[in-house]
Amino acid sequence: MKVLVLGAGVVGTCTAWWLSQDGHEVHVLDRQPAVARETSFANGGQVSVSHATPWASFHTLRKAVGWLGDKDAPLVMPLLRYDPALWRWILRFLVNCPRQAVEKNTLRTVYLALYSRETLKQMRKSLSLEYSCLSKGILHVFRNQHEYDFQCRSAEIMISAGLPQRILNRNELTDIEPALTTKAHELVGGIYSPDDESGDARAFTEALAAKAQQNGVTFHTGIQINHLLYDGTAIGGVSTNMGIYKADAFVIALGSYSPKLLAPLGLHLPVYPAKGYSITIPLADHAPGAPVVSVTDDENKMVFSRLGNRLRAAGTAQMTGWNTTLDQKRADVIRKHATSLFPDAGNYAASEIWCGLRPKTPDSVPYICKTPYRGLFLNTGHGTLGWTMSAGSGRLMADLVSGRTPDIDPTGYGLEKRVY
Repeated sequence: MKVLVLGAGVVGTCTAWWLSQDGHEVHVLDRQPAVARETSFANGGQVSVSHATPWASFHTLRKAVGWLGDKDAPLVMPLLRYDPALWRWILRFLVNCPRQAVEKNTLRTVYLALYSRETLKQMRKSLSLEYSCLSKGILHVFRNQHEYDFQCRSAEIMISAGLPQRILNRNELTDIEPALTTKAHELVGGIYSPDDESGDARAFTEALAAKAQQNGVTFHTGIQINHLLYDGTAIGGVSTNMGIYKADAFVIALGSYSPKLLAPLGLHLPVYPAKGYSITIPLADHAPGAPVVSVTDDENKMVFSRLGNRLRAAGTAQMTGWNTTLDQKRADVIRKHATSLFPDAGNYAASEIWCGLRPKTPDSVPYICKTPYRGLFLNTGHGTLGWTMSAGSGRLMADLVSGRTPDIDPTGYGLEKRVY
């Protein structure tokens, strides 16, 4: 078949690769001048199955209420702003807060993330992809005893799903990551996921796109997508600023912009952008003050990943719509938390600042599925785990498009009971 993939981020590019492996004629459309120029450009760098705890829970809800009005909080959600899309998203979020829903959503996320991490390892080995990968695990650190206890309970759910994790006391943290030595006295404990990884999502996407092109995939960049052409039962093409593109199947991998393209079809996905920030810090020679193991600072919702001679620090979430303007004050919050935990990591004054929109669903579970329209498929809504879930999501999507039984059960990643 001829398949058109809309979106050239890490999810779209992985989808294109796996579709090409099935022998399809694959074309990828993106408005940017090259691949991985939006959410995949400078994210936190973690391939983190251990980060699978969904946002929606009464525990998170209580914290979010406390953060209201605090512009430096990890989550900024301006409820008084006129934003019906956000209000509807919050209602769906509340539905997913009970314990039973939290456990279900955690398991769905863990299963997909585990499958994806293993798929990523296979791709890295078979394709010899270079992207500053470190397979040293991810260490979650906690300052608050109540938060630590809650996450330990969540870790038990993940362990039951097949994700090895070690629950650590304060004294064991520096054995895993010596760069925490100066701040260990402020921490109460940690959770270590030894099989998790880190790496540069942009470098991976660029390397995979090059392999995909060698395999016959065509990337059409600088293309503005206007709308889908449909006759009530099937998708016939895509209208763009460069004309109409036709195909037999269409995969929507546009992240936060997927709902805007799908709404005219009556598919109102509860996907809302959570704007995140990162700084990339050049490291000094040997950089003894910078972590080698990827670290998650749970209290501040920050992640740290070593990418060669750089340290990526990322976090926060602004629920302020499709606004891509960089807020310097939010970037300063990232720098403040980074210098607090790793004061001697590198040259913070020379750090590069970035922000991007992450496509969050209320239940933290992505859409990887067919739609009621013949030839239309979704691979979107991965939230903060797009890099983690990309390889497996692309492979699962290729199975669905090709009509093949997937390696993992696709139930729970579809439209059933999840569209409002």
